[in-house]
Amino acid sequence: MVSPPHALVIPYPAQGHVIPLLEVAHALADRGFAVTFVNTEFNHARVVAAGAGLEDGGRIRFVAVPDGMAPGEDRNQLVRLTMLMEEFMAPRVEELVRTSGEGGGAGGKITCMVTDYNVGSWALQVARRTGIRSAAVWPASTAVLATLLGFNKLIEDKIIDPEDGSALGDKPFQLSPDMPLMHSAHLSWNCIGDHDQQAALFRYLVEGVRAIEQCDFVICNSFKDAEPAAFSLFPNVLPVGPLLTGERSGKAVGHFWKPEDEECMSWLDAQPARSVVYVAFGSFTMFDWRQFEELALGLELSGLSFLWVVRPDILQGGAVHEYPEGFLDRVCGAGGRGKLVTWSPQQRVLAHPSVACFVSHCGWNSTMEGVRNGVPFLAWPYFADQFVNQLYISDIWKVGLKAVADESGVITKEHIAGSVEELMGNADMRERVEAMKKAAHESIQEGGSSYGNFDTFAEGMKKA
Repeated sequence: MVSPPHALVIPYPAQGHVIPLLEVAHALADRGFAVTFVNTEFNHARVVAAGAGLEDGGRIRFVAVPDGMAPGEDRNQLVRLTMLMEEFMAPRVEELVRTSGEGGGAGGKITCMVTDYNVGSWALQVARRTGIRSAAVWPASTAVLATLLGFNKLIEDKIIDPEDGSALGDKPFQLSPDMPLMHSAHLSWNCIGDHDQQAALFRYLVEGVRAIEQCDFVICNSFKDAEPAAFSLFPNVLPVGPLLTGERSGKAVGHFWKPEDEECMSWLDAQPARSVVYVAFGSFTMFDWRQFEELALGLELSGLSFLWVVRPDILQGGAVHEYPEGFLDRVCGAGGRGKLVTWSPQQRVLAHPSVACFVSHCGWNSTMEGVRNGVPFLAWPYFADQFVNQLYISDIWKVGLKAVADESGVITKEHIAGSVEELMGNADMRERVEAMKKAAHESIQEGGSSYGNFDTFAEGMKKA
């Protein structure tokens, strides 16, 4: 009996990366692949604790490897985490490939590697050393990938420094006329850590650009109609989205927090159609107390029903979040308009008919989930690529409004309330987001461009 193709799938160790890479793993399993999914030990424990989709009938084997950080270290130190991966994860991943299939091991010999671009060049180097096919997955917008693939042009145009990638001014730039205006200060390597860390991250990402030139496929969680200008610049990047991230057969998969499924869905079931403001800022956004207070009071001021995801670690400095005095009694008590949860089954929430708009940090997973469910946005980015995604939402697609801070840097309660009220009544915006929803669904149906691209990718990865 011939063994099935066996894919080793490696996400970058962060929530917004594990979820889409796990969906890629499931989609490969749907097409006959054996799959081994590699998480860090720290994140594997979190996914297990959240009960988030590791019981899949044996289609996917989950393996945990060390990330090099101490048990109590802060995994939000992204530069340190990224730099340690090559030292600690690479040897274990290479061992997994070389010893796979020995003694009738699960899934047989590993025949290909599918790695998150952000993991870095070391994973693709392991694939080359072991003689297996390789693919890179880009889980953010293709516009942001274009800034990496086109870094030489940014240097030529004197937008970034050639040595460290730092901004050479604050003038916005466009990679093409139909793409969002970007700011060099918002480029991913310029948003994290001090100058030395930013320079190290820039060099690391540039190494990744050179590495993917030698891999077999580059795929991304987007669709042709969402970013046509970016795909025109880089036609070898295959859009395979929008992926159904975070859910399989109605069950949450890959989450680091346990979604409050029944709490959310039963509450939404009791609300009228298109009446609820859904508020969620992903796994990484943090607020100071003043902004947190303004958000709470803005939701109250709107007079609308809302479902608000408030992570335990959403306040800066690890502070326990205290709501404005009387807020919980006024808004979230018996018969109140508000519902607070620590984590939600977001895909199911956005698909619910009672949800009218989405106050979002503009992470790419959330952006694609909002689009594929036809929900307009109040776009409120936190850092890095989220500012580009905000521009897609507000300026290019015109399916949402920007959250705009006042002169003190705070997005006020009045602005929040006024914006969600405007979203509720904007028929033109609703029509545009419904058109994007239709295009997104057509792309992932049989005969659609993303569906066909994933089949091309899967068939290519089956080749010896």
